[in-house]
Amino acid sequence: MLKTTVFEQLKIAMKEKDTLAKGVLTLVKSALDLAEKEKGSALTAQEEIAIVNREIKQTNQALEGAQSASREDLIEKEQAKLEILKRFLPKQLTEEEIVAELTAAGIGKGMNMGDAMKIAKPLLAGKADGALMSKVVKSLL
Repeated sequence: MLKTTVFEQLKIAMKEKDTLAKGVLTLVKSALDLAEKEKGSALTAQEEIAIVNREIKQTNQALEGAQSASREDLIEKEQAKLEILKRFLPKQLTEEEIVAELTAAGIGKGMNMGDAMKIAKPLLAGKADGALMSKVVKSLL
């Protein structure tokens, strides 16, 4: 379970006095705990990955803001946070692997974007970045 892994790495970060990792891991653990409490039962692996993806998306937005403001200190911090968060995701597929999976699932010319994404999202959940998935789907249509 992802929650256990996060907690173990949080303990290590605390022992090593790694404040950045501690902060990121605490944030992820809190998000997992909150989602579990709201659901009223243990989270599935897909739900845990969705929470980590949400945190990655927020960090990417913060990184873009830091880059547009030319804040090197914040850029480094956000990139380090992304590295920590990405450790909790399954191996990400390459663009070619995404194309192969989507064509095998029947996505091709003539489909509309909404229908294609309804097939692609559950198929590639946690295995590919949403923006990359969307780009590949558009290229296939």
